[in-house]
Amino acid sequence: MRNVVLARVDDRLIHGEVVSVWTPSLSANRILVADDDVAADSFNVRVLKSLAPEGVKVFVSSVEDAARGLMKDPIPGERVIVLTKSPIAFARMVAAGVPLREVNLGGMGIRGERKPFIKNVAADPQEVAAIEELRDAGVRVFYQLVPEQAVIEVDDALERARKEV
Repeated sequence: MRNVVLARVDDRLIHGEVVSVWTPSLSANRILVADDDVAADSFNVRVLKSLAPEGVKVFVSSVEDAARGLMKDPIPGERVIVLTKSPIAFARMVAAGVPLREVNLGGMGIRGERKPFIKNVAADPQEVAAIEELRDAGVRVFYQLVPEQAVIEVDDALERARKEV
């Protein structure tokens, strides 16, 4: 598998926190955006690639293509941040055989059926189910906005979400 240094859910994808904090703190040199809709929109692909920090290559692909790409042999020196808009994408990747060890929940705003889940994270019932699928597959799921901030495990948030359903 490719050398994934961060698997992060953030509906903003590439933005200030990713560019100015996560990428340098992890010495990342690749960013993979895995999102079916974004990958199908050439304008959004160009915008995301233009937001990359200097020296960082950006790849945008469907979730299925991202899973296939992540399963390839690692490239020496490669340090990849994988970004998705929803934990559903990571659950799909894990179901396809990508051996992720952990998924970081970043900003997931309230919209549609999303309700507050934990800190700056809102999740709809399908996303809560995807987080549970990840956990059942042995993937650690946690909230951490930036590296300097304390990690918050999702156990209590999952318990609350189960009671609300």
